[in-house]
Amino acid sequence: MAKITHHIRMHWLRFLSRTKWQFLLLVPIYVILCSYFLVGDRYLYDPVAFILSTSLNFVLVSSVFVSLDYLIEDITHRYPDLKQTFTRIVMTLWVVCTITPMAVLGSVFIYDYFHLFGYSYSIESLIKLLLMNLAANLISIGIYESFYSTDKWKKSMLEKEQLEKSNLQSQLDGLKSQVNPHFLFNSLNSLSSLIADEPEKAERFVDEMSKVYRYLLQTNEAELTPLSTELQFIQSYIHLLTTRYGRGISVNIDIEEGLKQCYLPPLTLQLLVENAVKHNITLTSKPLHIEIKTTPEGKLIVRNNLQKRIVRVQSNQVGLSNISSKYKLLAQRQTDVSDINIEETSEFFTVTLPLFNQHN
Repeated sequence: MAKITHHIRMHWLRFLSRTKWQFLLLVPIYVILCSYFLVGDRYLYDPVAFILSTSLNFVLVSSVFVSLDYLIEDITHRYPDLKQTFTRIVMTLWVVCTITPMAVLGSVFIYDYFHLFGYSYSIESLIKLLLMNLAANLISIGIYESFYSTDKWKKSMLEKEQLEKSNLQSQLDGLKSQVNPHFLFNSLNSLSSLIADEPEKAERFVDEMSKVYRYLLQTNEAELTPLSTELQFIQSYIHLLTTRYGRGISVNIDIEEGLKQCYLPPLTLQLLVENAVKHNITLTSKPLHIEIKTTPEGKLIVRNNLQKRIVRVQSNQVGLSNISSKYKLLAQRQTDVSDINIEETSEFFTVTLPLFNQHN
């Protein structure tokens, strides 16, 4: 008996915590209207009829309300997800529209059978009660489902945001860790060849390399960097390339002034230029031409003439895959930014990059 009493008490506490606003607002209004339809005008001027009828109907309505809450809670437990909203609403309507009309008919029978407060059966009053019952049910279910779905959506979005933030950060950190060893490996290879062949140029190369690495260490901590800053860096990097390859390489930069304040992932230009140099011939008799420009639509284009090396160059697959992965990750935060576009023809290799409008 004690367990049953405790169970009932706990259910009542949960019931009040979930439906406090409904119980305090809808039930009193429903009880008063229901009492008036059953008792008639006597309900307004007879204090005894008012008190007794209100009390009786309050007990009946509250009992039905608590029973429905128990069933609705079970339905919600069975169909909790947002994608199950339609099923949850249909099941709730079916339960409510089955039980509450039976409760109304039962109350009418009791009033009529015992002639409570002079009540006599009237089809008109019964229709009014059923319509009022239907309206109250629809309002109650609508408000309850709105609160539940909104709360569920907020929790779902918060969990999704936290998960995406965690995944994005871990993936971005992984991508960043790939860039530093990759760039160092290629820079040291270039320096090694210069030391043996042209020591004076090697010294200049070291100076420019220090500028490049200073930028790399400072900028690669960020997820995005201004295009203007990236352009300043690429000038130093281009100097390293022209020092090594001479007239075997040329880089033309034509950027619209207004787009220099846009953002892109750091070291994007360096990776694209490096990719072009790595996979193409760079000879004075057959120079590699690299073009960096913007389009009227506000996109960045990096293009080079295609003259692939005969000997396949060993690659650790960091360049383009690194950039593509960064854009896919960062574009999730700014929906108007698409993935990169890579196009290869018999003459040119072109990479089109969307630019971020702001540093988010």
